[in-house]
Amino acid sequence: MKKHLFRCLAMLSCITAILGVSLLTGCSAPKKSQDITKVTLNEVAHSIFYAPMYVAIEEGYFKEEGIDLTLVTGFGADKTMTAVLSGEADIGFMGPETTVYTYNEGAQDYVVNFAQLTQRAGNFLVAREEIPDFKWTDLKGKEVLGGRKGGMPEMVFEYILKQNNIDPSTDLSIDQSIDFGSTAAAFSGGKGDFSVEFEPGATSLELEGDGYVIASLGVDSGYVPYTAFSAKSEYMEKNPDVIQKFTNALQKGMDYVTGHTPEEIAKAIAPQFKETDAQTLTTIVKRYYEQDTWKGNLVFEEDSYQLLLDILSDAGELTASPSYEDLVDTSYAKKAAGI
Repeated sequence: MKKHLFRCLAMLSCITAILGVSLLTGCSAPKKSQDITKVTLNEVAHSIFYAPMYVAIEEGYFKEEGIDLTLVTGFGADKTMTAVLSGEADIGFMGPETTVYTYNEGAQDYVVNFAQLTQRAGNFLVAREEIPDFKWTDLKGKEVLGGRKGGMPEMVFEYILKQNNIDPSTDLSIDQSIDFGSTAAAFSGGKGDFSVEFEPGATSLELEGDGYVIASLGVDSGYVPYTAFSAKSEYMEKNPDVIQKFTNALQKGMDYVTGHTPEEIAKAIAPQFKETDAQTLTTIVKRYYEQDTWKGNLVFEEDSYQLLLDILSDAGELTASPSYEDLVDTSYAKKAAGI
């Protein structure tokens, strides 16, 4: 009898312990874990210019949305687009002009823009000497290290020149032969009178005493749809939840940037730029922050798309004008922003 009673008490003790653990953990029944989706994102370049995206990565916003993100740098919009079209990447991040080119080339599974990150150009004009009262007409008769033909950096540069009544083909010499990312070194080595530089190239030239930032293409060109996220139409049709969660994470990153100081933003993205010291990183972030670089709600507006087509047309790169509805889907960005 005593043995039977002992067994009963022991069993009761075990049951009580199990219930106690359940109560402590707040789990009366196992919870279903959130589905995790692997997504490969190919970015055109790895640049502080894209700070909101890196904030979303470093602050864990993609993980919060159930996305296991793999980030790959394409080193050029053409390479990024190739990765998307081939299926190596699920989503591309590049200048939206590339989606126009792909559509006009007749791709059946064309690439659609669903979120815009930057609304100004991210490059700067660097001179060999300080020019406090710089005017764009000062470039006449000079050699400028430019960008790839048909790419947004070069087309926006030429757009600014034309806005200032300068003919890009006759009034100055634009060297487009130097690979992206190598222009700062070439300029430092004595090539060209001016150079169009992204960060950290522009700031590095200043710190080394080899150049001076005299103008911002982002300021002088006005608002332009400089970079956007896009995916093949078929991928978006099959994975609308993934696109929405991806956009939600980006919007969280954008909200962080909007609500924090350049110093705080620089600290958040520092793991992405370990080769850049904290002071330089903050200087670059502040430069972009103060010129209203980032698109607060990620919505790729129709007037921005039309401006893109105008820039392509002025550059002689537009063979046809795809409709806004074909190449832009704003539903995901609007939902993420609560619009």
